[in-house]
Amino acid sequence: MSLDDSKPLIAAAHSFFSNRWSSAATLLVAGALQTLTFSPFHFWWLGPVSMLLTLLVTIPLPAKSLFLAGLLVGLGLFGSGASWVYISISEFGNTPIPIAVLLTAAFVAVLALFPALAFWFWGKLAKNSAVRRLILFPAIWILGDWLRGWLLTGFPWLYLGTAHTDGPLAGLAPMVGVHGITFWIAASGAAIFATGWLVYKQQRVGAGVVVAVALIPWLTAPALNRIDWTDINTEPTSVAAMQGNVPQLIKWDPEFMKDQIVAYLGMTDPHWDIDLILWPETAIPIPQDQAGKIIDHIEENLGEESTLITGIPWYGFSERADGFTYHNSIMAIGNNGSGGIYHKQKLVPFGEYVPLESVLRGLIGFFDLPMSSFTKGPENQRPLTANGTKVMPFICYEVAYPDFLARNAVNSDLLLTISNDGWFGDSVGPLQHLQIARMRALETGRYMIRGTNNGVTAIIDYKGRITARIPQFERAVLTGEVYTASGSTPYMMTASWPVLTLALILIVFVRERVIPKS
Repeated sequence: MSLDDSKPLIAAAHSFFSNRWSSAATLLVAGALQTLTFSPFHFWWLGPVSMLLTLLVTIPLPAKSLFLAGLLVGLGLFGSGASWVYISISEFGNTPIPIAVLLTAAFVAVLALFPALAFWFWGKLAKNSAVRRLILFPAIWILGDWLRGWLLTGFPWLYLGTAHTDGPLAGLAPMVGVHGITFWIAASGAAIFATGWLVYKQQRVGAGVVVAVALIPWLTAPALNRIDWTDINTEPTSVAAMQGNVPQLIKWDPEFMKDQIVAYLGMTDPHWDIDLILWPETAIPIPQDQAGKIIDHIEENLGEESTLITGIPWYGFSERADGFTYHNSIMAIGNNGSGGIYHKQKLVPFGEYVPLESVLRGLIGFFDLPMSSFTKGPENQRPLTANGTKVMPFICYEVAYPDFLARNAVNSDLLLTISNDGWFGDSVGPLQHLQIARMRALETGRYMIRGTNNGVTAIIDYKGRITARIPQFERAVLTGEVYTASGSTPYMMTASWPVLTLALILIVFVRERVIPKS
């Protein structure tokens, strides 16, 4: 097709993306496409497509319209990818459907504010310059993701780079982490846009240069994925993880607590001599100061070189709370010096604590969930020990924080995460959660054991690959082997700071007017 032949097509595209309603729909679709990159869909290639669609709409827009554009992308992304919170609010929070719908919509809208604010800042920096906008786009996207990961406790979920646990950019994860992968996905979308524009302007050499540069990570990352950044021990550690599949509606019912403990003990009976036995989050649903007989029974039955690690509420004095309080905790029980306790640091709002508790507590069922008065644990906690192996544990949501996990994994041999994803039913939420755990294993070059109440319980190797798993919503025992690791990946040593620094350099580069205005 010649340039003249393509002009009608270009004119039609310009008309489509200039229309208010079609451009708004395109931005919503662009956001929703990102959800399809994650588990269980795994269409990772839709990441650059989503970025390209976003740019086709936003590059021509006046700067004052970019806030709304970012909001629409966010609504598409979080409305499709995180609306599973409705299940926990409605079904398990005993909240009337209309109120549950409103709370879910409010949750999605608040999350959508992060790309909206990022795009507003994008407009302020780049003004109406298309060139500046293209150069700044990856930096702005990453800064928006980073801000969302920590502000107001953070929601580090649905980062585009996570989709590449099964994608060609997986090899970058141990070097630059999930944010580095996301940066290059955004840059690839910008490169596709720039290439099309340069070809249209008959600047084919420039287009070729852009394509060549953009392809470098895509072509080199598969080779990088063959590098072992950590030293993997050849001596296996046997594992047995119990998935009790306790219905969420009876999880905290006093009449059923004894049955839950009996069930986990029964599942464990054939496996007392396994090296590492794992029970999921709050598998023992009573505080440790009331669970003495259960802990004694476990100690009596454990093999000489076996360790059992379980989730359990912990009650005791806390300097942070300046008094006695509850923690959501993990306890290691075993012989040969095995043991330790870990208190969860990253608490889930409303699920584990209630913001503005004096005002909200008791207004509706969702603001009064069982065990929603936990106190966050202290920083810099030591790993658990399991027969000489240093096991760094993470509870549920904590595994979603990339830099937090990388920092805490430095002095560990093995990673472990426990969760109760029963709150989210049969939605995509638990499958996204599993994929996030896989990315953390890949970033740190360590095996990870994932134990859950109702799935997905799995063993993940140091490349982020699942080596063993059991189905969701079944009472079952996962058995397998893991291998300890020593050393650190580049990402563990630097976290996301190189990527964030690059983003700031791009902003300064543009701000100092090195780049022309158009």
